[in-house]
Amino acid sequence: MKRKIYEQLLAWKQQSQGQTALLIEGARRVGKSYIVEQFARHEYASYIIIDFNNTTEQLKDLFRNYLTDLDIFYTYLGMYKGVKLVERNTLIVFDEVQRFPQARAAIKYLVKDGRYDYIETGSLVSIRKNVKDIMIPSEEEAIQMQPMDFEEFLWAMDQESLAQYIRFQFERSLPMGQDMHRKAMTWFRQYMIVGGMPQAVEKYALTRDFEQVDRQKRNILTLYRNDIQHYADALETKVTQIFDELPAQLQRHEGRFRLADLSKEARFRDYDSAFLWLADAKIVNICFNCTEPNIGYRLTRAGNSLKCYMADTGLLITHAFDENGRLSAELYKKLMLDKLEVNGGMIMENMVAQMLLAGGHKLYFFSSYSKENAEMRMEIDFLLSKVAPTSRHNVLAIEVKSGKHYTLTSLNKFARKYANVLDRSCVLHTADMEVTPTVTYLPLYMAGLL
Repeated sequence: MKRKIYEQLLAWKQQSQGQTALLIEGARRVGKSYIVEQFARHEYASYIIIDFNNTTEQLKDLFRNYLTDLDIFYTYLGMYKGVKLVERNTLIVFDEVQRFPQARAAIKYLVKDGRYDYIETGSLVSIRKNVKDIMIPSEEEAIQMQPMDFEEFLWAMDQESLAQYIRFQFERSLPMGQDMHRKAMTWFRQYMIVGGMPQAVEKYALTRDFEQVDRQKRNILTLYRNDIQHYADALETKVTQIFDELPAQLQRHEGRFRLADLSKEARFRDYDSAFLWLADAKIVNICFNCTEPNIGYRLTRAGNSLKCYMADTGLLITHAFDENGRLSAELYKKLMLDKLEVNGGMIMENMVAQMLLAGGHKLYFFSSYSKENAEMRMEIDFLLSKVAPTSRHNVLAIEVKSGKHYTLTSLNKFARKYANVLDRSCVLHTADMEVTPTVTYLPLYMAGLL
């Protein structure tokens, strides 16, 4: 299970030199503990992993009683774990640190001491319940861990050469060719169904059995529901409503979350904390409406108009079609052949959102409506910004098309209206790459390379 985040861990170790601790945030079961242990094993002389999901009060007492004398603290910790601590060459990992916030608060003193390196991992790290009585250490830098992206999925499936070829053709702006495009789309549809949660990917790599993969995904969804019950406190009912409503909302043509479907009296101000809870838990990806497309999308963000995507598309598919406790082989066949009688755009748009976020982008869409002026009625699925902004033409407008036959009405209106800010228009579709003077057409599996 090769993960790109490993390179970020290496960069942190080399640049930090023990002056900061690293916090890895991510959803439950996204692979945080696995990758940190791999990193510790290969990059340090010794390491200690303290799993606060399964540890003793005796070990917790070290943090309660001995932080004022770190010599004793480290001596007891090394003896307790049976590990020899090597100055500047030992990594100490606080796994599931949200379970014991006092350990997170202790990072300030441990980093200042400077003898060892520290990595914290956690899910639900930033929700109020887990930071209530502690001071967040300024010595902590955080990175986000996403589900496995399409390249990582191909690596796990022993398809490294295909991943390299896709990237090579993208960088040269050349089509894949009929045979290679068909092969890539076949793998992309498998990735769409399996998703990027490592346990699901591992099960598929070993068995090539979608039904066994589905069991893994249902276990994760059950875990998420349990977390909502345990951690959402007063928001539990509203968070559950949003979570259960996600597939139906994405199925709607415009995709925006309509609170009226939850309750006729529902107002965004009553549900904004529930959306934020799900986003903090990394269960969903929020895409905000940008009302004026230009550099700095956050400046014109409409906070009460949003799309809410599942953070992992494989989980979305199980969540959406799991009426009978499992998905049938016939359903998987229809998904693979694109013959499912639902709005396929819902799944593909969720997939693109997941890939863009994994590529380091924030999620924004553009929507404009006018009763009087048809030219002002348009909706663009995603807006990205150029990495190196210039004085003009910084916006990349993206439309996602799941079918073979489609129009570009909104994209063309957008290009006319915002010609002074538009860098280029991009269509992500099921066909091969094609570059025209006005639009770049990319196969969906290249979304993560934008």
